[in-house]
Amino acid sequence: MGLFDKLKGEFVDIIEWTDNSNDTIVWRFPRYQNEIKMGAKLTVRESQVAVFVNEGQMADEYKPGMYDLQTQNMPLMTTLKGWKFGFNSPFKAEVYFVNTKQFTNQKWGTKNPIMLRDAEFGPIRIRAFGNYAFRIKDAKKFLKEIAGTDGHFTTDEVTEQLRNLVMTRFTDAVAESKIPVLDMASNYDELSKFIGDKMRPEFDELGIDITKLLIENISLPPEVEAALDKRSSMGIIGNLGAYAQFQAANSMEKAAENGGGGLMGAGVGMGMGMGMGNQMGNMFNQNQFNPNQNQANANQNTPPPIPQSVQYFVAANGQQTGPFTEAQLTQMVQTGALTRETNVWKNGMAGWLPAGQVAELAHLFAAVPPPLPPM
Repeated sequence: MGLFDKLKGEFVDIIEWTDNSNDTIVWRFPRYQNEIKMGAKLTVRESQVAVFVNEGQMADEYKPGMYDLQTQNMPLMTTLKGWKFGFNSPFKAEVYFVNTKQFTNQKWGTKNPIMLRDAEFGPIRIRAFGNYAFRIKDAKKFLKEIAGTDGHFTTDEVTEQLRNLVMTRFTDAVAESKIPVLDMASNYDELSKFIGDKMRPEFDELGIDITKLLIENISLPPEVEAALDKRSSMGIIGNLGAYAQFQAANSMEKAAENGGGGLMGAGVGMGMGMGMGNQMGNMFNQNQFNPNQNQANANQNTPPPIPQSVQYFVAANGQQTGPFTEAQLTQMVQTGALTRETNVWKNGMAGWLPAGQVAELAHLFAAVPPPLPPM
């Protein structure tokens, strides 16, 4: 190799980056000890930004395009280096390529349940997960705040920090939104936009733009979901009386299919099923869980109290005797101890009256002849 070729190999005259990965955010051009030749070709492809760093200080930034590196299009490098009068010698600088495409399908999720106060259920715990997408919007700020001097910076090195930011802002946003838990599923889009807007300023501080945030699922603890399933089942069943009769009909069908009992067994099963169905239907009719109706039904099934027989007091020889039941009074009429002229009294009467004048006792004397007229 001649001297000219040796000197030529010490200079970098083509600077470019072709990314063959899907997760590289920052890549440093491998200059090693070689110097960059003034007039070298810099190629910045779409979704890339090239940043020159001189002795630890941010210098010129290049958007997509092809550049001949000259003092005219390197104003910051010219100032930092103190180049004057069209400086043409090779120079040393670090070149960082920053990937500005969207990095999609970044996962986020709650490590621990989030405690909320719901308007319908009161204090409750929820979990949530989803995904988001981001891109680098300010290459210099991202290099300064996050990547630093890392020559090969990937998404794995920043997603944990971004995920924590997402979760913190998600918790705040859900609490502030006041959306009931049962209505969150119908408000995923609105909730996602609200959370994205809330966390965007913090991402801006890192030179990152969060382009999309999606909520895939918000779930309740298993025991709460089981209780909700039961509640939903009750709502779907609706008329419990019809449901009980339907269940009884199924039992009848199964009993008829059971050949062990023959026709007699099927008939007994059918009769029992019909009886159970009628009882359940009466129990769970349209007046479900109506305490007044239930009390009325209970009263209908309870016999009324046995009526108490009326009792009378009888005056005999100037003395009060009794009380006597109507059956006892009948015997007294037959023996002559009680006549139409005998005074009687019962509760509710204003005073003593002859038995013949009491309407309730008139029938006792129907078979007794009146006294004989005087001779």
